Amino acid sequence: MLLMTMAPTGDKRKREDDTENGDSGDAKSSAGTQHPLSGFRLQTVLRESARDKTIFLHGQVTGDGQDAEDAVVILERAPFHVDTISPLLANSPELKLQLKNDIYSVYQLTPPPELNEVKTTIIRPATDKHIKKYLRQEIYLVQETGEDYKNITLPFIESQSFSIQWVYNILEKKAEADRIVYENPDPEHGFILIPDFKWNQKQVEDLYLIAICNPRGIKSLRDLTADHLPLLKNILHEGQEAILKRYSIPGNQLRIYLHYQPSYYHLHVHFTALGHDAPGITVERAHLLCDVIQNLEMDSRYYAGRTLTYALRADEALLKQFKEAGKC
Repeated sequence: MLLMTMAPTGDKRKREDDTENGDSGDAKSSAGTQHPLSGFRLQTVLRESARDKTIFLHGQVTGDGQDAEDAVVILERAPFHVDTISPLLANSPELKLQLKNDIYSVYQLTPPPELNEVKTTIIRPATDKHIKKYLRQEIYLVQETGEDYKNITLPFIESQSFSIQWVYNILEKKAEADRIVYENPDPEHGFILIPDFKWNQKQVEDLYLIAICNPRGIKSLRDLTADHLPLLKNILHEGQEAILKRYSIPGNQLRIYLHYQPSYYHLHVHFTALGHDAPGITVERAHLLCDVIQNLEMDSRYYAGRTLTYALRADEALLKQFKEAGKC
């Protein structure tokens, strides 16, 4: 996955070397030296949100005589920066009146290129799974018992080819080593804290970091037992301390949680600013780390047997498995 920050005016800036796979440099694809969207042809608008100023596109990329590759492109308006607001409002000549009524007036303001950036995420080559992930779908709640997990969900996970090599690249310092905010190198109880690719790191109000645990084989919340309490407590306390030191945000202004189902099956913990309306913080997906720790202190196998409720999109294969088993 590549991340770029682009100005719609066409200036040829270098992309942020803030990629999920750790690739860096200017706007080049991992396969060669061409622009990552060379010859892009739009196929479908997968989803769009006027509220979030985001659009999800499916298209094909061609260039240098290569076969066309499917790509998912996510365009997101960059947030405002407080230090640019006053000069923008006071000095902008591009302020055109659209409506005035008594004390109320509406203007169209055209900011300069450097303040008119569009964060651009590119997934290439994109598989059918990637395309379906971003396609607007009806969603359904699933209530997964411990037995359902063993009989339906776990066999499904094990039958799929979910690649998490990019996670191992981070843990092994093969990628994104320069982005590490904090590290506890202990192989059993340690972790790496790194900015999530959704955060542009330009304002702490949208802070979003991920703690990736060092031990492998812990797929999700379901695998956690009391044996993992030292790891979870290290992530909670050391993560808070690292964020306070680096970003001056105290622990009581952080939302620290795990997803179930997770987006990838290697245990990781999300750290977001409490005031940030981050994706995936809804009650049917987010589990606060402090609650997880307390539950495991009361019952070592709490998450192995508890019924967990989560949402699945209509086209997800796991939902089909539950339907075929008569569970939803």
